[in-house]
Amino acid sequence: MNTASDQPAPPSKLLTLASDIKLSHSIFALPFAVLGAYLAAADKGQLLHEDWVSLLLILLCMFFARTVAMTINRLADHKIDILNPRTKGRAIPSGRLSFSYVMLVTILCSVCFVLSASGFWFLRENFWPVLLSPIVLIWLSAYSFMKRFTALCHIFLGSALAISPLAAGIAINPESIGHPTLWLLAGMVLCWVAGFDVIYALQDEEPDVEHGIHSIPSTFGTKKSLWISRTLHVICLSCLYLFWKSTDHLGLVFSFGIGIVALLLMAEHLLVRDPNTGKINMAFFTVNGCISVLLGVLGIVDVIRSV
Repeated sequence: MNTASDQPAPPSKLLTLASDIKLSHSIFALPFAVLGAYLAAADKGQLLHEDWVSLLLILLCMFFARTVAMTINRLADHKIDILNPRTKGRAIPSGRLSFSYVMLVTILCSVCFVLSASGFWFLRENFWPVLLSPIVLIWLSAYSFMKRFTALCHIFLGSALAISPLAAGIAINPESIGHPTLWLLAGMVLCWVAGFDVIYALQDEEPDVEHGIHSIPSTFGTKKSLWISRTLHVICLSCLYLFWKSTDHLGLVFSFGIGIVALLLMAEHLLVRDPNTGKINMAFFTVNGCISVLLGVLGIVDVIRSV
């Protein structure tokens, strides 16, 4: 393990942390938050990009919330990560970053998240985002501890990302969550994320069993876990179809996206039929990154066309 003197300089520390928490994986939730915000604005006959301040606040909230969630994960798991060959090279176990440094970043980002949420109160007279911000932070942080107690940790992770369209909708138009549209989008995100997280957890099945970590693969084994993942993704597609049908703001353009997503999910499961092929990372990041961007972009295009 590196000594304190071997740790990178402050600017390098930030880059090291950004790499360690997979900042690029923000792509999984961000498009759905923006789509949720566009739908909420469209319900008021408005286009979100015409209110650039609110759009900026949503992006800031997403950035800080996701950073808090991931740094908490690294802090909570640093002793477990040492025991797993796949994760022992992460920043804290390897000594590239100190526990106290990551904790400091977590605290600062938590404060920045609450301040960003309060912007909707001061600038848009909407107090709900700042009122709910501590609950959001607690919920996002709790995921890191779920695998110590239950194999349903994948569902909990899905719910953490599913908050994004609901929170964005509340920030733009609190009345929007009184309709089923954003809830169906959240349900789709929950099942989609939980499904691909089960696939990702196949990489750690053996060390999880060895060290008593709860996950669907460590509880049910590879074969049953793949069927659970497939079932979650079938439910995900059902929610996606109902989401499309629930609003007049989505039309033909988004319907093509549903068909493409169905094909991409089929491709994802074909890639991991044999989880020992080393294609799990491709299925996890590439395929799912394409799904989130595709649905976000096509959904926003349809919303803009409808207003």
